[in-house]
Amino acid sequence: MTDDKPGATALAWIDANTGRLTAVSDRLWELAEVGLEEFESARLLERELTAAGFTLVSGVAGMPTAFTATWGQGKPVLGFLAEYDALPLLSQEASPVRKPLREGAPGHGCGHNLYGAAVLGAVLGLKEEMVRENLPGTIVFFGCPAEETLIGKVLMARAGLFSGLDAALTWHPAELNSLWAASAQAMNSAKLVFHGRAAHAAASPDQGRSALDAVELMNIGANYLREHVPQDTRLHYVITKGGVAPNIVPAEAEVWYYVRSPRRADVDSIYARLLKIAEGAALMTETTFDVNLITSCREYLPNDVLGDLLMDCLTRIGPPAWTADELAFAQAITDTFAPGQKEGSLRAGHVPASYWGKLLDDTICPPLARGECLPGSTDVADTSWATPTACSVACCAPLGTAGHSWQYTATSGMSIGHKGLLLSAKALAMAGSELLRHPETLTKAREEFNQKTAV
Repeated sequence: MTDDKPGATALAWIDANTGRLTAVSDRLWELAEVGLEEFESARLLERELTAAGFTLVSGVAGMPTAFTATWGQGKPVLGFLAEYDALPLLSQEASPVRKPLREGAPGHGCGHNLYGAAVLGAVLGLKEEMVRENLPGTIVFFGCPAEETLIGKVLMARAGLFSGLDAALTWHPAELNSLWAASAQAMNSAKLVFHGRAAHAAASPDQGRSALDAVELMNIGANYLREHVPQDTRLHYVITKGGVAPNIVPAEAEVWYYVRSPRRADVDSIYARLLKIAEGAALMTETTFDVNLITSCREYLPNDVLGDLLMDCLTRIGPPAWTADELAFAQAITDTFAPGQKEGSLRAGHVPASYWGKLLDDTICPPLARGECLPGSTDVADTSWATPTACSVACCAPLGTAGHSWQYTATSGMSIGHKGLLLSAKALAMAGSELLRHPETLTKAREEFNQKTAV
């Protein structure tokens, strides 16, 4: 093998082990464990990595389902981020008809089973290439739990686990084969518990102090706050505890808030105002409250140098070829969409109109929304502020499929998702090979990182 074909050995290994990787993905899909409860999912990946000679450290950053697996020695040190948590209530067969595997159980409605298996394939393939060609360097597989609650990589970053990396690479299931070139929103997630005094709601209401009244007054204040925040800010809330019976003044009530904005400083400012609204609600109702800040993540900082490399790798590999059966499955899934869902979703994602008629992406799509901020949040953001980071995406569902839906669970458990997994494993492995051979790219990526984080 010559230097003009970096990644060839890794890609050949992935092709030869397609069945192994898709079996790992399908087993993760069957396990479908939610954040910080991914015990079997984490152990499955740990076993695969240990068998391949990686040095395992379990329970990192104080989380029993977080781990690192390291192979190689010396510089450069490349990190590969993997996720494997599922979402509540999204259990679903690999079928275009709504049919839970287990009613009320979790399911992989964000494709994290594919995510974890693809990163596994990338590091095992890259390790094979490093062995055969005596390439120096260290690769680290990061087993990152609880992305859906934005906890895993936040705690791992605070524990300093990413600080020794020269770069971090990852991917995410999507509807396009492309690069995640946009930013994502910073966020606070917090539960506020109000404490009042119970009383008979009819016989002695004057003796009660309603915690539910405090929650509702807080929500009213928050809804008025919406008019006086930056245009791209989002406030979401849900009442998670509101009382047990109408004739009992609720002594305890709980509300769960997300505060999002493209800038971390704005999240901090708005969150401080939200807590003042909670204080006002407590004063009006003569109640007290506690705040449980669940997590706090930054905005995602994409590294363009690394991103351009990932895009080049995707282009060299090429898009998946879809079979007639896969296109028929995609059509059946698309037929379940609500009216206007596909067009609305693609418009919000800045997807060109030329793609709207497609069922599955059969191209390598140019990066979308570069320099903009997408509506969601990811804890990959906290990695991106610790080391240069890039994230590719691959088509694992029909265009217009809603994330966190049973339809996404369905395609994550069959060949459409598998093909996105394999494309991503190859792109990550090829990019890793390029970086091991051309450390000057890492130097440029670090220069960009230092410039962006100095702001």
